[in-house]
Amino acid sequence: MLIKKKKSWHIPASEITPEHLFLSRRQFMQGAAALSLSALLAACGGSKAAETAPVGRAPATNADMTPGVVAETMDELGDKLTSYNDIITYNNYYEFSTDKQAVSRLAAGYLTSPWQVEVGGLVNKPGVYDVDDLKSLFDQEERIYRLRCVEAWSMVIPWIGFPMSQLLELVEPKAEAKYLRFETVYDPDNMPGQKSRWYTWPYVEGLRLDEAMNDLAIFATGLYGKDLLPQNGSPIRVVVPWKYGFKSIKSIVKIELVAQQPTSLWMAAAPNEYGFYANVNPEVNHPRWSQATERRIGELSRRPTLKFNGYEEQVAHLYADMDLRRNY
Repeated sequence: MLIKKKKSWHIPASEITPEHLFLSRRQFMQGAAALSLSALLAACGGSKAAETAPVGRAPATNADMTPGVVAETMDELGDKLTSYNDIITYNNYYEFSTDKQAVSRLAAGYLTSPWQVEVGGLVNKPGVYDVDDLKSLFDQEERIYRLRCVEAWSMVIPWIGFPMSQLLELVEPKAEAKYLRFETVYDPDNMPGQKSRWYTWPYVEGLRLDEAMNDLAIFATGLYGKDLLPQNGSPIRVVVPWKYGFKSIKSIVKIELVAQQPTSLWMAAAPNEYGFYANVNPEVNHPRWSQATERRIGELSRRPTLKFNGYEEQVAHLYADMDLRRNY
């Protein structure tokens, strides 16, 4: 069942990027090609495909480009939704390519069903869950969130999914569990980007347990009223809207509850540039560019970056005793 709830952070419908702007994002980004970053820039997406389910490639077909119905057209700050076409054609997904505009083509036809997610580690009730079962077990909610990439561009996306806390409560974390470690598939035969030796595959990310239990943190299974497409992390991905997009790992196949802080792919690739927390913070610049402003896809001008991506009221307490410049 799809549940549509109003939250304190709810994004008004008028803020969601319209479909026609979403579709024109490719042209917009081509015009801004001079601003493109090197291949070492962190991906706002994560990994994809399932190790516990059959993987491979089906015949490529043209995806239905018509988004489903959404309850709102903007976020709680009045920002319009990013267009559906932009969301599905401009993707950071290094397993397929470092070229954002090539990912949707390379991912076309990638099999993401059936799909299973293994949940284990420091839990009382480990298990392997079929994604279709998870979608039936937990009510699917519409969550309109801002997405801020570490590369200084942003979107407003109407996700469909369920709170991460619900799955965690089901598996019952043990007292010694402090972190979640997420992992995606290793499938270089169908993911050409995984043949690159620049990165340690498979893609790994992590969250502190209290971050994962926050109501904003969700497992997303769809967007714009439709199931996720492969390039967006089908069939299930993490979404943590107060962090830079590369923390929202895609196409999860394994979740472990652990006692020690995990080392993510980007921490391993460039530890001087990417830390564990990756909270959106305009006061802490990337070593190679400013984070003070961002470019919303579908807009020509830049806008100020909001601390914690505008979700400070909901998450600042998680970091009250931390030096956010040191724990970046």
